[in-house]
Amino acid sequence: MNKRPATLRPSGGYRRLRSFQVAEIVYDGTVSFCDRFVNKRSRTHDQMVQAARSGRQNIAEGSRASATSSQTELRLVNVARASLDELLLDYEDFLRQRGLPLWGKDDPQARKVRAVGRNNPNDPSDRTDRSDAKAYDPWLTHADAAVVANVLICLIHQANYLLDRQIAGLERQFIEGGGYSERLYAARLQERQRQFDPTDRSDQTDRSDEPCPACGKPMILRTARKGPNAGSQFRGCSGYPECKMTLQGDTQ
Repeated sequence: MNKRPATLRPSGGYRRLRSFQVAEIVYDGTVSFCDRFVNKRSRTHDQMVQAARSGRQNIAEGSRASATSSQTELRLVNVARASLDELLLDYEDFLRQRGLPLWGKDDPQARKVRAVGRNNPNDPSDRTDRSDAKAYDPWLTHADAAVVANVLICLIHQANYLLDRQIAGLERQFIEGGGYSERLYAARLQERQRQFDPTDRSDQTDRSDEPCPACGKPMILRTARKGPNAGSQFRGCSGYPECKMTLQGDTQ
């Protein structure tokens, strides 16, 4: 029975991913925040920018890798999630170490930020398909570092929520079928098993009631897959490997 060969899945399109759109706003906002409020010579400056960049880049790279490997895509999206978590801690540290307020989930300002770009204010997953950061400009360009940091914290939480949903979907997809590489590898294993498993009878064209001279089990018309007689047919015992009798005078 011929099986459909593994094919490449559609890939890319990461710019349409809501997680990428929010992560890009976080990246751009973090570059601006660090240039304005964090000493450029400090390690914190570079670490925050790199963490924000990693969040965005790994979402994009995971999307590009999706055509060939679901496992690679899943790993890269998890890296993006971890990078944004690291960035979240940096912003929280910035506020705590300076005695600045951290907005709670139900803070009116936090609610306003979550409402931007959403059709349904009660569902953070219901966002319009746009990445226009200008809607956040009143906060991201604010003179108060605490306001900017809190807005970026809200956006990181949104990105992480979206990534958690994305990761859950990728896990299901990987379990159900995987990407091109996983399906190709599975097909290769199946073919190797077919070639080397003597109990596999997928190539049998004739099974007769003719008994094996050695054990009495039915003889089967087989095709040699390797060796000097590859391609030639012979009758072998259906009890192989316990019985290696053939009728042509050959013994496997």
